[in-house]
Amino acid sequence: MVERILVRRPLFSQVVPGCLLLAWFAGSGCSIHRYALNKTSDAVAQSGTTYASDDDPELVKAAAPFGLKLTESLLAENPRHLGLLTSAASGFTQYSYAFVQEEADELEPQNFAAAEAMRVRARRLYLRAQRYGMRGLEVKHPGFGKALLANPKATVRTATKPDVPLLYWTAAAWASAISLSKDNPELVGQIPAMAALMDRALELDESFDHGAIHTFMISYEMSRAGAAGDPAARARKHFERAMALARGTDASPLVALAEAVAVQKQDVKEFESLLNRALAVNPDANPDLRLRNTVIQRRARWLLSRQSELFLVESK
Repeated sequence: MVERILVRRPLFSQVVPGCLLLAWFAGSGCSIHRYALNKTSDAVAQSGTTYASDDDPELVKAAAPFGLKLTESLLAENPRHLGLLTSAASGFTQYSYAFVQEEADELEPQNFAAAEAMRVRARRLYLRAQRYGMRGLEVKHPGFGKALLANPKATVRTATKPDVPLLYWTAAAWASAISLSKDNPELVGQIPAMAALMDRALELDESFDHGAIHTFMISYEMSRAGAAGDPAARARKHFERAMALARGTDASPLVALAEAVAVQKQDVKEFESLLNRALAVNPDANPDLRLRNTVIQRRARWLLSRQSELFLVESK
């Protein structure tokens, strides 16, 4: 690395050719402009992987808004770019969960009104993410959104494996917005459409993002209406698959099972065991999951601090 730095040419010698190149682009017609725009869009769309491996959530929290607004600015010029639309759907969903909704939950005991205001903001961000995801699905499947609301199960059959990232992030954002909108009958009435997206994603690629779809299902199965069998048993099957697919390097399934099943069953011992296992996961074991694990371990600590509020009986 030192040798490379020492032999670099002066900055001016790099800037001048770069300026000439940009001038040439500007005078070469729309095709060159479109090429440059697409290349920039591709690069920005891939930038989320840098965040995923970061170990400093506060740094990501500060940097993410710029990246999200840059994505939106590029989408204004390149509105049908699938990479940007997917990045916007995933980026706004993750930002809202990690840095708005989670902070609202932690703030609630001290300032209920402020926490509620943050949840309103979180819902808006989730719905923004959902709209970007739906736009992405519409690029490949014109009329998808309207058809989805009218006939969810039939409509999602047109989606294929390359659509899985958009299916997942659209559904995840949608579900999160619904969870914060229990007083909104219109949004609650869209649960079948949301569920159809996630079910199709699971059918097409259960291994997506280290088993993230199964992790989502752990919580969803506990409230899924009309499904056969015991909800907790269904949730545990998804838990086992999520753990297997991530090879134990993801703390998210452990926290999801603790919140969704152990609390509902009032099983204090399982709750403690799952959260302690989550805290024992080494964030560096899987760099792709480093930020996710760091954020979810923060939630695990917070949940343990609320144990007396969540359970009617104390652990023995």
